[in-house]
Amino acid sequence: MAPSGSRSIKKGCQRVLYWIPVLFIALIVAWSYYAYVLQLCIESIDDTGEKVVYLLVYHVIFIMFVWAYWQTIFTKPMNPLKEFHLSYSDKELLEREDRGESQQEILRRIAKDLPIYTRTNSGAIRFCDRCQLLKPDRCHHCSVCDKCILKMDHHCPWVNNCVGFSNYKYFMLFLAYSLLYCLFITATDLRFFIKFWTAGGRAHFRLREYLNGLPDTQAKFHILFLFFSASMFSVSLASLFTYHCWLVCKNRSTLEAVRSPVFRHGTDKNGFSLGVSKNFRQVFGDEVKYWPIPVFSSLGDGCSFPTCLVNLDPEQPVSPTGSNPANKSAAEVRQFPSKPLRDSQSRLLTSTPSWTESDSAADKDKKGASNPGMTIENEA
Repeated sequence: MAPSGSRSIKKGCQRVLYWIPVLFIALIVAWSYYAYVLQLCIESIDDTGEKVVYLLVYHVIFIMFVWAYWQTIFTKPMNPLKEFHLSYSDKELLEREDRGESQQEILRRIAKDLPIYTRTNSGAIRFCDRCQLLKPDRCHHCSVCDKCILKMDHHCPWVNNCVGFSNYKYFMLFLAYSLLYCLFITATDLRFFIKFWTAGGRAHFRLREYLNGLPDTQAKFHILFLFFSASMFSVSLASLFTYHCWLVCKNRSTLEAVRSPVFRHGTDKNGFSLGVSKNFRQVFGDEVKYWPIPVFSSLGDGCSFPTCLVNLDPEQPVSPTGSNPANKSAAEVRQFPSKPLRDSQSRLLTSTPSWTESDSAADKDKKGASNPGMTIENEA
């Protein structure tokens, strides 16, 4: 009982410690609200019209920022469906096998009816020993959550949650609105910051000169520290937001940017990229009205993803001009077996105005025939 009790105490302490970064952010945001609303807008700005405009815009940004942050923190990461878990009989069969190759044969047999096309670096089926399941494409095991997370991007300590398929859109909006929040504060607080330094450069830094243009020492401290904090956070948030925008455009996760996914035909860093427009809509959805709102609108089920396969046969790479025999259709160079199309895949790949170009179906067939080295592959 003692070891079990000590483990539970340790896990409890860890859970408390994991919330410290979130508590730090919450305190910073609460202080910034007090400093901006009370000390800057209400106490320091005399013009009523300017004060109303500042407060109105500030509260709109503030509400969207807090909403997106809340959704990122408290949206549970999605785990693989039951069909990816081993049955009791399969677990027993796997445990009886000592050799790795025999175990791989069992896993390959189970995986043949599942939309799994990524592999380990050695070409083996991706299997999680702790969760006892075959990992769907883009799924990874989080050591902090101790779970397999669908389309895992990373575990973020600032939200105490895994960023993955279920909350990646919320995370992107959180970065966008937090950056907008900091930039707005920096821009509207700038003239008070300049006023302070203009006054502070005169007459031996006396207190009366420090307070020129500002109501009192308390307001001075909050307004100046607010400017420094907002400007510093703006720089870090801008770099992080830019990086994740690049990932969205490339349809990669942070883990895939560090280590490219491995398919049957080999490593392909652009394996899941469908073009900037489709990549963006895969995260934010088809309906534009939902893009800026922290509600779930991502496409797919998180377990299967369409891929753009390049150089399917490593021994016969596509020529630089992409000219292969014209009579060889895209279907003939498919490496993956044909399987029924899932609902999520249908929504991503069917001919809808928001997902397809103006080309007709015949034009697409011609393009696939003239360049079979690059095709949109159905994984479901």
